Amino acid sequence: MLDTTYIVVYYKGAIIKEIDFDWDIWNTQKNEVKHGVSRIEAESVFFDLDQVIFADRTHSTKAEKRLIIYAKSMENRVLMVGFTRRYGKIRVITARSASKKERKVYEEKKKERKS
Repeated sequence: MLDTTYIVVYYKGAIIKEIDFDWDIWNTQKNEVKHGVSRIEAESVFFDLDQVIFADRTHSTKAEKRLIIYAKSMENRVLMVGFTRRYGKIRVITARSASKKERKVYEEKKKERKS
């Protein structure tokens, strides 16, 4: 079963960012129960200007490229979100709190950009 969310961010009347999400209902429940990350919190990381995105070579296939994002959520937590792009939408596969190592990568990349 699929569910979708469409988010538009406005600033001073102008559209800054539009993102369309595609969710598998079971992944939504898994992330909330197993990892304590709501759908809304997982979506919020895509609006962090300091986000770090890279290819997930371990889980990617020829048919589907997977990506990982480390970013701060609206709850002020650094999350690791695994996702793919399907038909112009972001499909979240998993979302959880970032590990200590993942938080360090996020903070280092953030620091690099600021200098």
